[in-house]
Parts: sequence; structure tokens; C-alpha cells
Amino acid sequence: MISSSPIFSHFTETVTGATSIRAFNATERFTEESINLVSRNNQCCWASLNSNRWLGVRLENIGNLIILASSTIAVASRGYMSPGMAGLSISYSLMSTETLNWMVRMICGLETNAICLERIFEYCARPEEAAWETEEDHRIQQQWPQSGSIEFANVSVSYRDSLPPVLKDISFHIRGGEKIGICGRTGAGKSSLSLLIFRIMELNKGRVQIDGVDISGIGLQRLRQRLTIIPQDPVLFSTSLRLNLDPSRSLSDSTVKGSLDLVGLSDLKDQLDQEVQEKGENLSVGQRQLLCLARAILKKTRILVLDEATAAIDVQTDNVVHKIIREQFKDCTVLTIAHRINTILDSDRVMVLDKGEIVELDEPQLLLKNAESAFYSLAKESGVI
Repeated sequence: MISSSPIFSHFTETVTGATSIRAFNATERFTEESINLVSRNNQCCWASLNSNRWLGVRLENIGNLIILASSTIAVASRGYMSPGMAGLSISYSLMSTETLNWMVRMICGLETNAICLERIFEYCARPEEAAWETEEDHRIQQQWPQSGSIEFANVSVSYRDSLPPVLKDISFHIRGGEKIGICGRTGAGKSSLSLLIFRIMELNKGRVQIDGVDISGIGLQRLRQRLTIIPQDPVLFSTSLRLNLDPSRSLSDSTVKGSLDLVGLSDLKDQLDQEVQEKGENLSVGQRQLLCLARAILKKTRILVLDEATAAIDVQTDNVVHKIIREQFKDCTVLTIAHRINTILDSDRVMVLDKGEIVELDEPQLLLKNAESAFYSLAKESGVI
């Protein structure tokens, strides 16, 4: 049971990433890994079959001994036992072999399938996510957050207790409506910052406040409803186009169509009932990202997080996305996590992260004037200067 699970996982991953596997000439490696997984499973099956055959022979012998004993007792007790009782005891002893086989196999089958229960118990033992609703939800204002200011105070966080922190004692303050660009090398902690705001990761120490309210005391539903994120991989559901844009069904068709006009997808206005395939496969990557942007416009929150939202699209679509964000979210606080330095040059301030620490936080023009700054180095490597 345990050895069969990796086979299905590896098969699914191989089918999903077949294009990348061929592109990197890794076909033989994946084929060999699949063969190894199947061979390991076959070894377990071979041992299981041999055990069953061994068990069958022993149980048959035990059954034969019971029949022999019953027959011997019937013959030896012929003067005291009636013919009917002798026949009944021998007929019941003939059923002992089948009964023993059935009983032992059922016990073995129960123990084997109990692995599913082990997995359930394992998930039950995992730490639960924070409360969906709390008493603090009723104490904060209904329109919270109003300005969109964000404050981090001595914040540290790690993915697990046994791992080193990915963000180390960072502190900063973002004013309401400010546009902040966040950059840094891979593994610097950029995406961890966004996960922390949505409380997908919980703090090790420190405090995060939005409009002066500590988010650690707010229910996850209230918190995440009041924030918007556009991730690198656009998230679409296998349902109609309209439900992808307005999952709560609280907006009129004219409002939904207006958001499509704003993001340049006017050709989809008359297709709100069109079925979106799994992961949006019937749409281009650019259309998926623009649909996520349209959904963000309809949600109308005071804080927007762009987690490398334009990394997988062309430069022209990238420019369109950022133009729409500047126009539609001009009064909102926008955190833009980006590898492309040119996408955050128009930000009010730029935050440069390195190994989980804030190296620089200042206006991009001032940082570019300093040839020794980390932002200048990143801009030079990307070809901006």
C-alpha cells in the first residue's frame, strides 16, 4: 500500500510536466525512476503473494488435522456417539479449513487497509490553521482597512519550527496608498512576506498591523476578504467565466462586463456563461492573468499584493497590467513583488531583501544614484541601466 502511492504521484507529475521533461532531455531519467518505483512495488507484491501461499498451505494442514481428529474421535466413540452426532461433527470439521482461511485473510486485509486510517490520524495530528472567525472581528470597523497602512515590527518567521527563519527581525512602515516595489534574489524572502500578510504563515515573533489593527487576532475569513493578491500562476476555477470573476454572485452583469472592458478583454463580455476549463486551459496565459486582474478590480480592497504576477507574460501585456493597476488602484496600497526591475521603477519606494533581511528601503531614483547600493546592482544585472 505504501509503495504504490509514489507510483501514482510520479505518473501524475510526469504527465503534467511532459513538455518540460522533453525540453530538458530528462526522459530516460524519469523512465528509470518509474521503473524503480514499479519494481519496488512488485517486490512488495511478490512477498505478499508468497506469504499468502505459505499461509494457505499451513491453514490447509491445520484443517486436515482437525478433520483427522474429528474422524478419529467419531470412530473411537462409536459405542457412545450416535451416527447423527458423528456425521454432524465431521461435516462441521470439513468447514474448518475454509473458516480459518477466511478469518485470517480478513484480519490481514484489515491490518493492510488500516494504512488509510494511519494517514487520517496523521492529518488529524497536524496543527490546525487559525480560527476562521474571532471575537475581534466584531470590534473592528466594518470598512476596515480604510487607509491601507501596513506596519511590521520585529517580525521573524520560518516555514517550520525546526528550520531557520526566512524573515529575520524585520521592521518597516508603509503608508496608506503607497506603492512599494519588493525585489531581491531568489530565496530572499519576498514571497514569504506576502504569505505572512495573508497569515498563510504564522509569526514566530513580532507584530503585523494593518491600519493599527494586529492581524494575529483577526479571523482568517475577515482578514483575507479585505486583501487581494494576484499570484504568479493565475488561479481559475472549472466553472463559468462569470463565477470566476464574481464567486459571490453579488454584482450585476453590467459591472462584471465593465471590469472586462477595463482590462482589455471586451471580446469576452458576451461569453460570461462560457465554461472555463481546468486551470483555464482554454485561455491564454495573458488572458488568465488579466481575468485575475479583473477579479481584483471587482473586489475593491484597499491593499493589493502582486506576487510576481507578470513573470510569465510578455513585456507588452506586462505594461498593460501595470498601467491598469496605476489607474484602478491609485488610492490603494500596492505591494509589487517582482524580478523584473523595470516593473517597480515607478514605485514610491523600493524594498530590497537579502537572506530574509531588509537591505534597503528608499525611493528607486535615489537608490539608482548610489552605485554601491544593492538595488543598483540588481538593476545593472537586469539591464535597466
